[in-house]
Amino acid sequence: MAFIFIFSLIITTAPSLLAHSQSQPNQFCEAGIGYGESSCGGSIPSSSSSKLLIKGGTVVNAHHQQIADVYVEDGVIVAVNPTITVGDEVRVIDATGKFVMPGGIDPHTHLEFEFMNTVTKDDFFSGQAAALAGGTTMHIDFVIPIDGSLTTGFEAYEKKAKKSCMDYGFHMAITKWDETVAREMEIMVKEKGINSFKFFMAYKGALMISDELLIEGLKKCKSLGALAMVHAENGDAVYEGQKKMIELGITGPEGHALSRPPVLEGEATARAIRLADFVNTPLYVVHVMSIDAMEEVAKARKSGQRVIGEPVLSGLALDDSWLWHPDFVTAAKYVMSPPIRKQGHDKALQAALSRGVLQLVGTDHCVFNSTQKSFGIDDFRKIPNGVNGIEERMHMVWDIMVESGQISVSDYVRLTSTECARIFNIYPRKGAILPGSDADIIILNPNSSFEVTSKSHHSRVDTNVYEGRRGKGKIEVTIAGGRVVWENNELKVVPGTGRYIQMSPFSYLFDGLDKKDASYLNSLQAPVKRAKSAT
Repeated sequence: MAFIFIFSLIITTAPSLLAHSQSQPNQFCEAGIGYGESSCGGSIPSSSSSKLLIKGGTVVNAHHQQIADVYVEDGVIVAVNPTITVGDEVRVIDATGKFVMPGGIDPHTHLEFEFMNTVTKDDFFSGQAAALAGGTTMHIDFVIPIDGSLTTGFEAYEKKAKKSCMDYGFHMAITKWDETVAREMEIMVKEKGINSFKFFMAYKGALMISDELLIEGLKKCKSLGALAMVHAENGDAVYEGQKKMIELGITGPEGHALSRPPVLEGEATARAIRLADFVNTPLYVVHVMSIDAMEEVAKARKSGQRVIGEPVLSGLALDDSWLWHPDFVTAAKYVMSPPIRKQGHDKALQAALSRGVLQLVGTDHCVFNSTQKSFGIDDFRKIPNGVNGIEERMHMVWDIMVESGQISVSDYVRLTSTECARIFNIYPRKGAILPGSDADIIILNPNSSFEVTSKSHHSRVDTNVYEGRRGKGKIEVTIAGGRVVWENNELKVVPGTGRYIQMSPFSYLFDGLDKKDASYLNSLQAPVKRAKSAT
């Protein structure tokens, strides 16, 4: 697939790609990156005034909603009041009968990710363009070290992100351990704005770490006030499961799910939770896909442990029946890790989300096209793992959770935006419609409908795991940094306009941990003072 930089996307039957340029993105034109000859001609129209008034909508925050006007100036929310009067120079958007909410924050994405001998199709422009069309105005991507070096990995991702068109942050993966890595973790937290580190308990021979490394990492995270994150699957057991499937002659996509059953996700989740408890540091479990893992999170939280459970859209919306589809390309597009589970796990994860057992919704957006997925046509172990979701998340969570009555509108804001901002210490700059907050805003019409299809989505991937899904609740306007970037089914975005959002350490999850440490030390009744016996 050609690399296409889309400066304006208009949805018709399929998206037509209209490319323009202005002074800021000239570097992309000069590099020969664009779509056809028109990509570096003409000028892009202004996507919005620097002053906006959103009038008459129901303004929803995580704990409150009211009918109010929202006044925005220079990318920041200035006022939220029942009636705001402005001059003729201010653009007014009528939101009567609609919900005005914080833009979504996706805590889990992989853009331009080099993985399994290939690279994801969405980069920091196309992936973010898709996100904006779906009402997400910020995401947090995972920096992967290069040869174990955090600094080199960070610099590579800085370069990748130069084409960004919306705000973003970074998590950092840890793939090896030594004193250099420990020092680099300090630099990432104190100088680079990273406050979370991910440890892979799966992908043996590639990203997987040992329990010894995990313990060292947990200790270092605690000392830095950084949140430890885990991909929780027993990598050694998965490796054995894969060998077993191949020996049985099961080489298709169904072998992927059969080789890494829920019990292996549950075991690794329990182990990570217990090790985090041993160190006394908060833990974030990414992509909770099974009842087994969810129950471990529930048990830990009930005991008072600081554990965050993140389901992803695919786990809430799909079941694994697609992996048994007779067409390889159809089946392979659903391959991700941990796998999409059997029917019943999806409903259990939805219920856990509604009860507060799980705290926020990500996507693990990590897309490969049909050609890339076909690398594993004779061996499921070679199918690149990943599905889409960055554009679909906000619509589908609304339809699955709000329209069904499982959560309230305020809960929706909390699960898709506010809690992520709180966990990663960027609230209330993000995740709120409050004076002083960034003007990242969506307007959702609860009476409009949406349909998901690869013909009209904005991702560069040629398939969509939610193909044909329809539902109620359509995001009609997306405002990012005070600019109207999505309106009337038209997307206007420019590469190079996104901002890197630095995230400070010691979020609310660390409050009071020192008291628990002190209580532990006081409970030891040790060392015991013993008289030395005479020799």
